[in-house]
Amino acid sequence: MFGLFKKNEGKVINVNDIDELIGKVDLIDIREKYEYAGGSIKSAVNIPMGELLNEPEKYLDRNKEYYIMCQSGGRSSRTCNALAGEGFNVINVAGGMGSYLGTKAQSNK
Repeated sequence: MFGLFKKNEGKVINVNDIDELIGKVDLIDIREKYEYAGGSIKSAVNIPMGELLNEPEKYLDRNKEYYIMCQSGGRSSRTCNALAGEGFNVINVAGGMGSYLGTKAQSNK
């Protein structure tokens, strides 16, 4: 139970530092499909948080590195903690789409 309150000691990158990595890294947007439809970073793949956490082996390779983002950084932080605990190499994109100021956002409507 106390593990739920454990501070994220994993890797973190600010969302506005991601522009230089777009297209070069595996970026996963864990927002719900309706949120993703409102816009995302072009190269991001949408896998909602619940789906990713329920079946991480279906989506992730333990030998690869993944950047995880959401709307504000809360869900991605919790998801990264859980996935790192299962041996996946993940980086939290802090700030999320709500803070993204880059030029690579697109509408998915």
